[in-house]
Amino acid sequence: MSSLSRELVFLILQFLDEEKFKETVHKLEQESGFFFNMKHFEDQVQAGEWDEVERYLCGFTKVEDNRYSMKIFFEIRKQKYLEALDRQDRAKAVEILVKDLKVFSSFNEELFKEITQLLTLDNFRQNEQLSKYGDTKSARNIMLIELKKLIEANPLFRDKLAFPVFKSSRLRTLINQSLNWQHQLCKNPRPNPDIKTLFTDHSCNPTANGSRPPPTNNPLVGPIPKAGAFPPIGAHGPFQPVVSPSPSAIAGWMSNNNPSLPHPAVAAAPPSLVQQSSAAAFLKHPRTPTGVTGMDYQSADSEHLMKRIRAGQSDEVSFSGVMHSGAYSQDDIPKSIVRTLTQGSNVMSMDFHPQHQTVLLVGTNVGDISLWEVALRERLVHKPFKVWDIQAASMPLQSALLNDAAISVNRCVWGPDGLMLGVAFSKHIVQIYTYNPTGELRQLLEIDAHVGGVNDIAFAHPNKQLCIVTCGDDKMIKVWDAVAGRRLHIFEGHEAPVYSVCPHYKENIQFIFSTAIDGKIKAWLYDCLGSRVDYDAPGLWCTMMAYSADGTRLFSCGTSKEGESHLVEWNESEGAIKRTYSGFRKRSFGVVQFDTTRNRFLAAGDEFQIKFWDMDSTAMLTAIDADGDLPASPRLRFNKEGSLLAVTVKDNGIKILANNDGLRLIRMLEGRAMDKNRGPSEPINSKPLIVNALGPVANVSPAVASTLERPNIMPPAVSISSLSPAENSRLVDVKPRNSDDVDKIKCWKIPDIADPSLIKPLRLPDSGTAAKVVKLMYTNNGLTLLALTSNAVHKLWKWQRSERNPSGKATACIMPQLWQPPSGTHMTNDINEKKPPEESAACIALSKNDSYVMSASGGKVSLFNMMTFKVMTTFMPPPPAATFLAFHPQDNNIVAIGMEDSTIQIYNVRVVEVKTILKGHQTQITGLAFSQTLNVLVSSGADAQLCLWSIDGWEKKKTRFIQAPVGRQSPLTGETKVQFHNDQTHLLVTHESQIGMYDSKLECLRSWYPKEALAAPISSAIYSCDGLLVYVAFRDGAVGVFDADSLRLRCRIAPSAYIPSSILSQVYPLVIAAHPSEPNQVALGMTDGSVHMVEPSDVELKWGGTPSQDNGPLPSNSSNPSLSGQASEHPSR
Repeated sequence: MSSLSRELVFLILQFLDEEKFKETVHKLEQESGFFFNMKHFEDQVQAGEWDEVERYLCGFTKVEDNRYSMKIFFEIRKQKYLEALDRQDRAKAVEILVKDLKVFSSFNEELFKEITQLLTLDNFRQNEQLSKYGDTKSARNIMLIELKKLIEANPLFRDKLAFPVFKSSRLRTLINQSLNWQHQLCKNPRPNPDIKTLFTDHSCNPTANGSRPPPTNNPLVGPIPKAGAFPPIGAHGPFQPVVSPSPSAIAGWMSNNNPSLPHPAVAAAPPSLVQQSSAAAFLKHPRTPTGVTGMDYQSADSEHLMKRIRAGQSDEVSFSGVMHSGAYSQDDIPKSIVRTLTQGSNVMSMDFHPQHQTVLLVGTNVGDISLWEVALRERLVHKPFKVWDIQAASMPLQSALLNDAAISVNRCVWGPDGLMLGVAFSKHIVQIYTYNPTGELRQLLEIDAHVGGVNDIAFAHPNKQLCIVTCGDDKMIKVWDAVAGRRLHIFEGHEAPVYSVCPHYKENIQFIFSTAIDGKIKAWLYDCLGSRVDYDAPGLWCTMMAYSADGTRLFSCGTSKEGESHLVEWNESEGAIKRTYSGFRKRSFGVVQFDTTRNRFLAAGDEFQIKFWDMDSTAMLTAIDADGDLPASPRLRFNKEGSLLAVTVKDNGIKILANNDGLRLIRMLEGRAMDKNRGPSEPINSKPLIVNALGPVANVSPAVASTLERPNIMPPAVSISSLSPAENSRLVDVKPRNSDDVDKIKCWKIPDIADPSLIKPLRLPDSGTAAKVVKLMYTNNGLTLLALTSNAVHKLWKWQRSERNPSGKATACIMPQLWQPPSGTHMTNDINEKKPPEESAACIALSKNDSYVMSASGGKVSLFNMMTFKVMTTFMPPPPAATFLAFHPQDNNIVAIGMEDSTIQIYNVRVVEVKTILKGHQTQITGLAFSQTLNVLVSSGADAQLCLWSIDGWEKKKTRFIQAPVGRQSPLTGETKVQFHNDQTHLLVTHESQIGMYDSKLECLRSWYPKEALAAPISSAIYSCDGLLVYVAFRDGAVGVFDADSLRLRCRIAPSAYIPSSILSQVYPLVIAAHPSEPNQVALGMTDGSVHMVEPSDVELKWGGTPSQDNGPLPSNSSNPSLSGQASEHPSR
């Protein structure tokens, strides 16, 4: 059957349903096999109409079609058999056994025998497996849940569970359009045509004198007829012509306060929750939802009709094809991984900018917020948490911060125009920033909003005034002036902490939905009259509400205390659930998060996956795991166009997924940035070459054109739909590639880099005394670089914001400043008078918010303020001296301190107390690494031994010595370092003789030993921020870049590429540091006291790749021969 014939069947189904021919509807569904009506199927199962159930099913599948179908028929017949036994109708049971269940014996004879034996029991519940069988109704409901899952999984039902989206009475409309057209073609058109049949084409009889009426009296002159052109036809009501009303009619309708209108037409507004004539009409009849209403054939889609009427459009259209405006496919869902961002702490909330489609706002569990330009993998802004004015803070807030300084972002959101953003914190306050397109955030408001946590924040526009809506643990909802910070409204009535708010509007009616953790949903108008409704949310616990992008449909997603998740669409006018979406696991881990996009799709994070639904179908559309690493209930957020999807991953990072539009958008912005970086020094107002490729600037939107004219890496507010025709045509032919393909096009083609022109090297300025750089690290925001030298002095380099570097982040393109406070004070560690610092082990650790650094150089451990360089306190005087420092991942007041006497002291800085001492090594501690996921601490020592400690009780769980390579004396000695991968389960172990990858049980998965071109001893190694690379520094000055999974060498950076030839043979890097957000940038601390930064060149944006055979084999090896194969053989994470 052709696609048009198939669509005609759907039109007939809709017509029959509207005319109440219910039995005929289901008969046509069954015979055509085009649409499986799940609601009808459920009704028949619950009624026990087993013959009708099987007859209906047979229109779509047979018993033997596949394993899903077999299971469906078996469950139905088994239930029918059990019900006969329960009624003590043995004869009927035997009949069912022989006629219906016998067919399954060839597939599972043992099961058939067991079913047969039920006949011998007085009560089949004596069978252990059926002991929990309840009454007939509950048994049918339980079976129905299983049947729905089987049907949704059965490929034969694919694309048959959702009725196509089109307007109501579509067949009537088409017939009416045909009649209108026939009437316009009449040779003798009459003002009031008399239509008596549809069996023949319409033609008006000539007038009595045989002449045509004068045109001025003809109401049907022109393509659009007037209302009332045709009288009622047939017994089932009129085929009324679809017309475009006059402007006065539109104005009249807009002012009409008739509450009988079911769907007032408001651009970008939902169906009528409240009507202007009676704002409380909807809000005065609270109704607790009792279940899911029946599935309709898109009846009463009048909102869409009203929008067309308001726009003055007619439904009389000419078809150039059969493509529907609502057509979509799964390709519209963002699935391809295009970016992986390392945030550095657990992501709690995300929101894309409403105009800049690739700018992402992120808030974390340590209270900091970041802005990411995801197309360029660039962190534009990083703001650690701090109270802006502690003196103005309330006493409860000051007390809360004093008792526990830990604070988390609960929600961060953009304002409607993207010029403002709000952050709600887990203690009392919200902070409001202004934002400008250069990426700068400025403090605007800090509001002590609630007692306890502020659980949600949103922007609203009541009375044309921009406001902030907040809710909190104090059971209140509050509304604030977004400019002055004054409190405008306070809503009380919830009996539990308020979990979320959802402001919205219809016509001139502004209202707020709120949900509390007792499962209550309330609605408020901006007045003092209290809540207008009181509903129960499914699950009766944490629930979020959201509208579709056009504001026409309301959804909620919630999770119960038992872990049951519910995603539903609401019928606002009735206060009842319209449909419930299936596909969640029975016990979700954590509260499931969700989002909507394109007025078409829903997405939720559940079961370590992202699950998608079509809004019009309760069956899950698809699910993806984004190549793994997702938490049990990942957080997610679409951009406004739905072309990108941000999702959180386990390693404190974010993956960006894209559909084809998103891929083109990112490639376009990436290409623009590359073109700007490549360009020679040009006047500011000159146009980059990309403009010529796109065509005249006049064809580009102003935002795009202005961006093209200024050398700024900040992307324009551009979307695929807003590109110029020339640019869109250039992009549309690009074949979509996955993220791996994108990466492969920008790779080094040689395994060895010896020429400085092939990279971007930068030697950082330093006017101080030359001393070995023994420790080196970036701050967590990526804006500064901190070094500790062997003479116990710290050095700090900062990058200034400029047109070339608006984010102010560390880059090899711009020379930084060696920074020190006006007092000229250096951060200098305490030293041991009996042992010079050059001979002492140095150690350093940075707090998560970059506000202070802990450091030691053989003397006491010093705690410095990073802003003033002043010493806040000192502790742990030697002996023994501290040799390694690591902050506890969950409490910055707890620090693990490795000592030169081989012990590890767990120290509480706040109470100045050693909590416990860990013993297990033979020599000094040289490395410590926490894993929050595994809840363990791994230590390493100069005895080449690894120890695994439980954080809970600090007991030692396992020890292991690293193995000496062939030809080297065993056991090994020397400094051994450890670092956890982003996944918090794999461990990088570094020794001068090797690098190794270990699992959570300290089993070595693979290792690499220096050889061939990289034969010198290893001095330092570190993961890249995205966990995909391992950078290794060697004592001959070379740097190796390895794949983290396989430990295969991607490329070798020769010393000549970044070290001046005059000192080439005299220096090498002692320590290597990786940028926290730029995976291809590293800094090297050298033996002569200098610090070098190295990045790939502008031409090549990534290190390494598989070289051509002309370059010879890669100098790599593995401790396991099986690991020398292809990447697909490597254990996945």
